Amino acid sequence: MSPSEEAKLVERARQGDVDAFEALIIQYERKVYNLAYRLTGNPEDASDLAQEAFVRVYQSLGDFRGDSSFATWLYRIVANACRDELRRRQRQRTVSLEVTVENEDGEMVRQYADEGEGPDQTLERVELQRLVRETLATLDEDHRQILILRDFQDLSYQDIADLLNLSLGTVKSRINRARHALKVKLARELELLQSRVVYNSRRRHGNEL
Repeated sequence: MSPSEEAKLVERARQGDVDAFEALIIQYERKVYNLAYRLTGNPEDASDLAQEAFVRVYQSLGDFRGDSSFATWLYRIVANACRDELRRRQRQRTVSLEVTVENEDGEMVRQYADEGEGPDQTLERVELQRLVRETLATLDEDHRQILILRDFQDLSYQDIADLLNLSLGTVKSRINRARHALKVKLARELELLQSRVVYNSRRRHGNEL
C-alpha cells in the first residue's frame, strides 16, 4: 500500500468509515502482534494487547493529526499498552526474542540454525537463545524497548524518536548504551555457556567409549 493510499484510508477511518479501518487493521495486524509479542514475550498477552491497541486506535483516531506517520502513531499506542501490561506484572518480566549478536557495523542481526548442525551445535544454539532471552530481560525497560523497536521492528531512528518522544541524539545514544550493556552481559555469560557445552560434549563422548 502506497503512503497516499494509506493516508486516504486513515482519513476515511477518521470520518467513521468502518471498512477503511478494517483495511488498516489488515495492513498492520501482523506488525502490531509481532511488536506486542516481542515486548511482552507471551503470545496470549500479545494477542490481547494487539486487540486492545486497535480499540485504542479506533477511539483516538480523531486525535491523529498527521504530525508523525500513521505507523509511528500506531506503534506508540501499542508500546504504551505493552508498557502498562509489563508494569502490572513487574515480577514476571520476560522477553521472547530470536537470538541476536552484533555484527561488524554494530547492528543486531537474527541468527538461524544451520540445517546440518550436530548435537553440540544444537545444544549451544538452544542455550544461547535462552541466554539472550534472559539477558535481555535484565536490561531496564527503556533499553529493552528501544532495542526491539530498532533491531526487530526495523524502525528508523527518526521513527523511534517520534514514537518515544525523544530527540534523535537521545535515541542513538540510548541504542548504543543498550547494545553495550547487552554485549557486556552476554560476554560474561557466554564464557560459562561455552564451558558447559565443552563439559557436556566430553562427558557424552566419554560415555560412548
